[in-house]
Amino acid sequence: MSPTLQLACDLISRHSVTPEDAGCQELMMERLAAVGFNNEPLRFEEVDNFWSRRGTDGPMVCFAGHTDVVPTGPESSWQYPPFEPQIVDGMLYGRGAADMKGSLAAMIVAIENFVRKFPDHKGSIALLITSDEEGPAHNGTVKVVETLEARNEKIDMCIVGEPSSTTLVGDVIKNGRRGSLGAELIVKGIQGHVAYPHLAKNPVHVAAPALAELANEKWDDGNEFFPATSFQISNIHAGTGATNVIPGTMKVVFNFRFSTELTADILKQRTEAILDKHDLEYDLQWSLSGEPFLTDRGPLVDACVDAIKAVTGRDTELSTAGGTSDGRFIAPTGAQVVELGPINATIHKVDECVSAADLDTLTDMYEGILERLLG
Repeated sequence: MSPTLQLACDLISRHSVTPEDAGCQELMMERLAAVGFNNEPLRFEEVDNFWSRRGTDGPMVCFAGHTDVVPTGPESSWQYPPFEPQIVDGMLYGRGAADMKGSLAAMIVAIENFVRKFPDHKGSIALLITSDEEGPAHNGTVKVVETLEARNEKIDMCIVGEPSSTTLVGDVIKNGRRGSLGAELIVKGIQGHVAYPHLAKNPVHVAAPALAELANEKWDDGNEFFPATSFQISNIHAGTGATNVIPGTMKVVFNFRFSTELTADILKQRTEAILDKHDLEYDLQWSLSGEPFLTDRGPLVDACVDAIKAVTGRDTELSTAGGTSDGRFIAPTGAQVVELGPINATIHKVDECVSAADLDTLTDMYEGILERLLG
């Protein structure tokens, strides 16, 4: 096996179900220390993170990623045990193969190769690694970024190793992400007997027109980089379980995925205006997971596009589709941020897998990016 595959298998074999790290970061730091990196473990509550840097000058190019994986579900459903990596018909199977231990292995080997070729490279190379990406993400990347910001240590360019590719490795680079704004709405009514509705107030009935208006509202038109903002209700609950009781409250959970055309504050104001127009009595709790961000064409995007073309001969697509990533914590510092990783078809699934050859290709891409930026 190639060095990248060997390291990927070693990482996959460690049971790092979020927020556990299971020794993945220690292994990575050992490899980095051997090529001149200064490692700084950063533990916040139950979460292990580390910051590692080689060089003191700018520009700083950072690789970011996570060692934690999502739970496997019933292991009996897996064709191959999730923490016993195997290569079958050219595919590497195991939990985290695609999301994102394969990327972590590619990062380490690419850095090792680059440092051997350019021991006196320009600028700095850094890694920001957490074990809290698949979980609440309260004590991971966001806390490391806060630590760096407090001492004015700035990331100039960041490559997040999330699985960005669709059908061929490198066919898509995520150069931005939509914002995510969640909310929990409690609509208040008056509980009563269904036979005496005049003595009660059904929150489901009074809220329905408002919810319909929210669902049909045109929030924006999007722009050349982002689709239009989306409002989606993910859960509605009311009632006592009895068929003859009008509920006293209704709980609605909803989410906005929004573009750079809007801010979270604007969405909050417009939502509350619609609820108030329908004269609802309610409580509303907001939760902002991240503002939208965009990295336009420039040094980082151009280096990625050129490296992918040199390694594969293919052009790549710039995209902002999909969910959120830890890039949302890094971009607000002013850093250019992109996501580049393997094919995402099997992430979080039973029998998660990635092409073994793709991980070697990804290693070459990462190395090529470093050569263009710091060589």
